[in-house]
Amino acid sequence: MNQKKVKKAGLRKGGFTFKQFFVAHDKCEMKVGTDGVLLGAWAPIDKVRRALDIGTGSGLIALMLAQRASKIECIDGIELDEKAALQAAENAQESQWHSFIHIHHSDIHHYAEQAQNKYDLIVSNPPYFEPAIACRNDVREQARYTKTLTHEGLLDSAQSLITEDGLFCVVLPYSIGEQFIEIAEKKEWNVTKRVNIKDSADKPYHRILLAFQRQNQGSVACSIDELIIRNNEGHYTDKFQSWVTDFYLYY
Repeated sequence: MNQKKVKKAGLRKGGFTFKQFFVAHDKCEMKVGTDGVLLGAWAPIDKVRRALDIGTGSGLIALMLAQRASKIECIDGIELDEKAALQAAENAQESQWHSFIHIHHSDIHHYAEQAQNKYDLIVSNPPYFEPAIACRNDVREQARYTKTLTHEGLLDSAQSLITEDGLFCVVLPYSIGEQFIEIAEKKEWNVTKRVNIKDSADKPYHRILLAFQRQNQGSVACSIDELIIRNNEGHYTDKFQSWVTDFYLYY
């Protein structure tokens, strides 16, 4: 992901500078990227009092939710990798929302078993590659592959942590997202919102944003939208800019 390459005094190294916060990611295997920004900008937050970010990494999505929220009381971020969890905690502590963002170094399965509270919103930019060719190190493999967090396990954890009418939102590659929907429906989740995403108009969908609700809320029609990130000239589209204008420095 690139912001406009504008030389400006004061921009910090080792991370990504947003309008209202800085995300250091030099200690995280998975860097700040468009997938996380899309989820952080899109996830419904208006009525949310308690939110959970599963696999928070650098804390990016938790910070974006904090900026957007008006009624939030608590945002918890769960991260299995110790170095990433420490960096996320530092990023949260440096932000203006440090009083209600809490980062936990934990396995989500263990956290779900011990948690005393439930959440109105759960978000995740989860691992999605099936274990195959090994990454260059175990930490990167953990962040990218479903070896330590399967999609079935993710849905089960979300089920135990979500409020009765809460939303569970994810961002995934398009084809994997379609498979994720099938798994979710078998576990009695309904898709209530989806955004199909293209990098440009002449390319196929490559990402998908999904919002799920438990089926005990009854049948709900799914709202479907489309987002094209760049126009034919390679510039960000007006719609994408409207999503990120509160965050990116130069839009």
